[in-house]
Amino acid sequence: MNSLLKRQIRKYLPKEYHSNKDLELFLEAIDKSYRTYDDQFAMLHRATTISSDELFVSNKLLKEETESQKRVIDKLKSVIDTLKIYDADKNRNIIDEKSEELDPLKLADFIDNQAKEIIKINNLKDKLLTDLESQNQELNDYAHMVSHDLKSPLQNIDTLVTWFIDDYKSVIGEAGNEVISQVKNNLEKMDTLIHGILEYSTIGKIEKKLYDLDLNILIKDLIDKIDNPKNTLIKVNGVLPIIKGDQHRLSLLFYNLIHNGLKFNNKEKGIVEINFEEQNDFWKFSVKDNGNGIEKKYFDKIFIAFQKLEDDFKSTGIGLSIVKKIVETFNGEIWLESIPKIETTFFFTIKK
Repeated sequence: MNSLLKRQIRKYLPKEYHSNKDLELFLEAIDKSYRTYDDQFAMLHRATTISSDELFVSNKLLKEETESQKRVIDKLKSVIDTLKIYDADKNRNIIDEKSEELDPLKLADFIDNQAKEIIKINNLKDKLLTDLESQNQELNDYAHMVSHDLKSPLQNIDTLVTWFIDDYKSVIGEAGNEVISQVKNNLEKMDTLIHGILEYSTIGKIEKKLYDLDLNILIKDLIDKIDNPKNTLIKVNGVLPIIKGDQHRLSLLFYNLIHNGLKFNNKEKGIVEINFEEQNDFWKFSVKDNGNGIEKKYFDKIFIAFQKLEDDFKSTGIGLSIVKKIVETFNGEIWLESIPKIETTFFFTIKK
């Protein structure tokens, strides 16, 4: 027992009890009771601490769950508010009239009904898409058939006009020759247009086998063959990659972009630059020219078939629509940046 406590107890006892053995037993019992109390108090303190920690954790989890439920309810209310414009009467039934809170069962029924409506709308959308694909296929088939059937008569007319010029050039005179020349020009334009329509209608229709293609060789061949009357400089910056593709579509893709850069360039020293960079899942290319440039309001228009920004007699307005369709067959995208009268850059990606 604590010595000070013993002293205090002895202080108030008669002297004859100071050496009494029973007193020692009494003091020891008191000391034992104190120790038992301390132990029990310590155990109670530990238990209280553990319970308090558990209660704190439980309270924290409960608070987080409450906040989560509140967010869910807020979102549901937001959804309901959004949907009120479609079915105001049904939405009013979701709120309990007495508590003015959401009725879970009514809400579940409401969501179930909305889900069924969404499924119905999606089914209708799928049907419309299927019909649209079918109609699109029919239009492509029709364009292909008409274009193919027109080529032979046009070739015959061109041959007949050529013979007529050879046989009657001196007879029809200068005015007659001028008319015949216009006929030849129109035949040439129609042939170019029909060829473009055939390309456009078949570009995504025929499954072509993909193989490794060295773009350096492809671009070099194009540069050697392309019509470049102004001797515009065509630059390839860096070594182009070897990609999976097919000669026909990739040649057509680069040809149309390079041809545009050459055709619509009024600079004394014209330049067409080809660049590329490797991305995670795509090859990104760009074809840049220092030509006429394009105003931003025409950015979308130029990819639509038969849309022309300039009144060029020989232009068909189908080249860039073919480019867009080719890029899409390779799961890529195409876009442009341009400063009018300064430069234009076409960017496009091809999936690896």
